[in-house]
Amino acid sequence: MIEKTTLDITFLLPTVQDVRDACVQRLSDSLKSRAGLDHAHLSNTSADGTGQICIHYDPDQISIGEVRELAKRAGADLDRRFGHLLVTSATLTANRALTIEARTKAIPGVLEVSVSPVGMVRIEFDRELTDEVKVRAALDQLLQTEIGADAVREIEKAVDRHGAAKHAHTHAGILGEKAELVFAISCGVCLLIAWLLSSFSAIGFWVPLGFYVGAYFFGGFFPLREAVESISVGRFEIDFLMLVAAIGAATLDKWAEGALLLFLFSLGHSLEHFAMGRAKRAIEALAELAPQFALVRRGESLVEIPVEQLQLEDVVVIKPNERLPADGFVIKGEGSINQAPITGESVPVDKRPVPDVSKATAQPEKLDAQHRVFAGTINNSGAFEIQVTKVAADSTLARVAQMVKEAETQKSPTQRFTDKFERYFVPTVLAVVFLLLFAWLVVNEPFSDSFYRSMAVLVAASPCALAISTPSAVLSGVARAARGGVLVKGGGPLENLGRLTAIAFDKTGTLTEGKPRLTDVIALNGVAEEELLRIAIALETLSDHPLAAAVVTGGQQRLAHVPIPEALDLQSITGQGIKATVENQLVTIGKAGLFINAFGPLP
Repeated sequence: MIEKTTLDITFLLPTVQDVRDACVQRLSDSLKSRAGLDHAHLSNTSADGTGQICIHYDPDQISIGEVRELAKRAGADLDRRFGHLLVTSATLTANRALTIEARTKAIPGVLEVSVSPVGMVRIEFDRELTDEVKVRAALDQLLQTEIGADAVREIEKAVDRHGAAKHAHTHAGILGEKAELVFAISCGVCLLIAWLLSSFSAIGFWVPLGFYVGAYFFGGFFPLREAVESISVGRFEIDFLMLVAAIGAATLDKWAEGALLLFLFSLGHSLEHFAMGRAKRAIEALAELAPQFALVRRGESLVEIPVEQLQLEDVVVIKPNERLPADGFVIKGEGSINQAPITGESVPVDKRPVPDVSKATAQPEKLDAQHRVFAGTINNSGAFEIQVTKVAADSTLARVAQMVKEAETQKSPTQRFTDKFERYFVPTVLAVVFLLLFAWLVVNEPFSDSFYRSMAVLVAASPCALAISTPSAVLSGVARAARGGVLVKGGGPLENLGRLTAIAFDKTGTLTEGKPRLTDVIALNGVAEEELLRIAIALETLSDHPLAAAVVTGGQQRLAHVPIPEALDLQSITGQGIKATVENQLVTIGKAGLFINAFGPLP
């Protein structure tokens, strides 16, 4: 009788961020060949790319403990053999990303490469054929050669299965990352001047021609460079076809049409580059949520150190209104923490110390939410001391940023189709145009007519709309989502969003603005609603809690002309509420549990 067991992929392959990683399939294939194991397959894949592997085994031949041990050893073997790099470079155009991808695949030992236009380069390599140092050095040299010393801004971070290393290169040219956009605009300006001069003035032919040549230079500079790079790796792409079409238009004395083709194409490229730059900066902003330094207790003294130097079980002191530098649990102090940057909670979450520090240290993942804290969240009030449970590179915030970067290397179905279409369409068009050049041998016409016809077909077949439609659509969608406060991870997720028929949200704060408001006032035991609001506003005015602000704002709208008394001697009941003296009476405001504990069940 066959039985099943499931194991988390993160347990077997700790640093695999996505179930689509080739190592997951290798692990499955490896387990299938073991005695007593009948089948192994991916199971329970979640939306964030994580999942489990389901193993079918014969309990008469192998125990469940042996199954787990076999799976763990197989994962460790794969981890030792196959390495991964995730490198951040300058933003790229789609075609240049494909060129770099093709050249990177040629590096000895590299098995798989994915390059995103936002500058994310994901590499998988075989440690038996090469090592991380060689791959990183070859990639570094390749990026500087392909992108150019004037365009490379940085190779910011390289991540493999065992750690991280940083490289920084600042080689910005005079125009920097805006160079392509400036060239595209210059092309359009030259085109407009040339057209105006040739259409509405009696000036000679050579002056407009000079401006048309200028438009060709500015519009064709970057596409020509990318076309040469693509051809050098055996790829004929739309860049090359557009350039040949523009040259063909010029040979037919259609300078305006050729310049217009180059202007539209170069403008589409530059807008794509600009959009990818903005998307990259939004991703990088995730890492900036955590502070760079932490205040650590060393005996009786406090020492400020970089967050990268934090170690497990360090005790970090958090002051009010500070961001937390690391994941951990509270060992001293009570208060509320704004977890919206990490969990999406629209209202601060109350935190309190763990009852047993030693037990919490042994099993930090099993602690309740009221004890656990995350890097990048904000301490609203009070002071905390937290014990670090994860170093900076392994924090929840770091994992989120890592998953976003991994997601950026994934192409949408439309992008993959366009890439494949280009691979066959461009050579086909060039072949047809070449054959049409010899039409005069079949049709009784002069060579000039055949040449004109072939150039006309070339211009008409140049898919300018295809070349700029995908970048423009992605730009529009990502920009519109950003204006609404939504970070879209790339073209793939954006395209998948259009096919959704239902969405499940696990937090109400995801669907709201995160700004609570007063909706109802229910007075008990004969207390007037106005009197209840007067006292509540008096106390809540002194609190910085979002719910207090909602009570004050909503209450003042209802009592616009009613005087509000002053509250004195405010005291905080941490995690429960506040109390103060109003009109010579002690008044307490708090959660229902505060009053249930004091007075029993509420009516």
